[in-house]
Amino acid sequence: MAGDSVKQLNGDSIHVNEDSDADHAFDTTIDELCKNLCELQSSTNQSPSRLSFGSYGDDEESKIDSDLQHLALGESPDLHITEDEEEEEEEEGEVATKPEEFDTVRPTKPTKDTQKQVGKKNANSGLTRKKKKVQNGGNKEASSENVELARYLLNQARNLVSSGESLNKALELSLRASKLFEASPDKNKPCLEWIMCLHVTASIHCKLKEYNEAVPILQRSIELTVVEEGEEGYGLAKFAGLMQLGDTYATTGQLENSVSCYTEGLAIQKKFLGENDPRVGETCRYLAEALVQALRFDEAEKICQTALSIHSPGSAAEAADRRLLGLICETKGDHENALEHLVLASMAMSANGQESSQVAFVDTSIGDSYLSLSRYDEAISAYQKSLTALKASKGENHPSVGSVYIRLADLYNRTGKTREAKSYCDNALRIYESRPLEISPEEIASGLTDISVICESMNEVEQAVTLLQKALKIYNGDDSPGGGGRKMMVAGIEAQMGVLYYMMGKYLESYDTFKSAVEKLRGTGKKQSTFYGIALNQMGLACVHLGEIEEGVELFEEAKCVLEQECGMYHPETLGVYNNLAGAYDAIGRLEDAIELLGHVVGAREEKLGTANVDTEEEKGRLVQLLKEAGKVTGRKAKSLQTLIDSDLMASSALR
Repeated sequence: MAGDSVKQLNGDSIHVNEDSDADHAFDTTIDELCKNLCELQSSTNQSPSRLSFGSYGDDEESKIDSDLQHLALGESPDLHITEDEEEEEEEEGEVATKPEEFDTVRPTKPTKDTQKQVGKKNANSGLTRKKKKVQNGGNKEASSENVELARYLLNQARNLVSSGESLNKALELSLRASKLFEASPDKNKPCLEWIMCLHVTASIHCKLKEYNEAVPILQRSIELTVVEEGEEGYGLAKFAGLMQLGDTYATTGQLENSVSCYTEGLAIQKKFLGENDPRVGETCRYLAEALVQALRFDEAEKICQTALSIHSPGSAAEAADRRLLGLICETKGDHENALEHLVLASMAMSANGQESSQVAFVDTSIGDSYLSLSRYDEAISAYQKSLTALKASKGENHPSVGSVYIRLADLYNRTGKTREAKSYCDNALRIYESRPLEISPEEIASGLTDISVICESMNEVEQAVTLLQKALKIYNGDDSPGGGGRKMMVAGIEAQMGVLYYMMGKYLESYDTFKSAVEKLRGTGKKQSTFYGIALNQMGLACVHLGEIEEGVELFEEAKCVLEQECGMYHPETLGVYNNLAGAYDAIGRLEDAIELLGHVVGAREEKLGTANVDTEEEKGRLVQLLKEAGKVTGRKAKSLQTLIDSDLMASSALR
């Protein structure tokens, strides 16, 4: 269930318009940041920029849609300048007049014809003037000219990024501008324009998918930004840098680093705006969303409650807070509270006139809560309401329609209506296999994975494996930025395939897929997670059936260490591994170790389930059998694992 809710946060429930918002947000963000930085340098305390600290407005639904969120992924109006044109202008020796926009930094978007003319006339005018000044020997004049030229180059770079046609040229210009700013530093601290230039340079790297190059640039911008009391301009710059760095980390799957950046950015924002500013609430919700992605649900709930306490009752911001809080509660298994928050969110969104499709996504989540509470009729009603709205607003073949079909298939399968479940599965599969342009590869793979789970529950194991193979092929063939997040998804699919192969008796295929999944988990630094421990346990079971007992013991022992740390010694998954390891120890003649582990399992079962429980009695019988044999260890033959390995665990701890 947790996986479904986290996926929901990534998918149609929260980020439906993320791509389009990212493209729209960059122009606004960079323009406003430029304007703010310039005004803060030259204006009085009544500067309008003081009212826009944080760079996003109160009327946005989520911090996801805020300006600063997509600095790392944004777009910024093309000024078509070629090297040939620059060389021709240099040869002609034309010197353009000083552009007036140097002092305002934020230009209006020029037309393409105007861009070309400005590019031809002004591309090298700054260089010409700079050379003349240096020849005259004026150090101050040369430094001033460096800053002026740097501003101009930065302007050009932003225009190029906005058009999206010459990103490499834009990167070249922004790097040149950064070097010029660096060569003319303020006596006390770097100028705000230099810091902004570093942000823009990092944004261009991210646009080119060069995330590793963007990170050190952003880190440097943050190190250079020393915030002193009352300096809102530098506070804005550091806040922007931290949020942009957090977005870059999140894009590459480094969720913990991302959360750290957002947390530090929130602290700076609180310092300048106070604890109860609505924009602080926006950032709190954004941080909560990042914590959910990192599976830190308790912290996410606490931060989201803070956002809810800041925003006005009945506002769009409060609706967004409740929407996220409902999904967090659903993930934690608190279905009643989840339902309450989601119903209030749906009512507030409708009252605020938000798009019907957005309300439909919340109605889908309401259906999920009803389903978790086994209130099936109400769940069907919520799903059908959502389905009708999504078909009308998004079209019959939109992925969000497919996701509702999957939910209805799951519901009817749970209630034993197999024919209806298969029908809805077929409808969903038709959408995902048709691959309309609006569906990303990740959405297709995710949809196929969800359908495979339903097929598995209907005992159509081979069909489930086929769907997972298609999903795996999509992930492996997609050239989108990968990182740890992508590897984790692939590892999850491989682990699920390993379970299905195990159920089909194909133990070699099961072992191979589990091995691939475990290697990926190790490569992403997820060696200390419950998922990793369960995967090791399942891989160990496959080894046992292949007769590789020694390797199985090693895998069980590693799983034991991981699950003890992550879940504790009395968690059902940990007890299951103890049981399997005890059986493996007995099979290789380590009787004393087997007795010790099985004794712990029996004690835990008696404490949790009682002495009359069937499982407890079964474990007792195994322990008694081992104790009877303890005096006959010499010459004892290895026993079959069939009666020693926890048969229930072999089926129940399947990775879903």
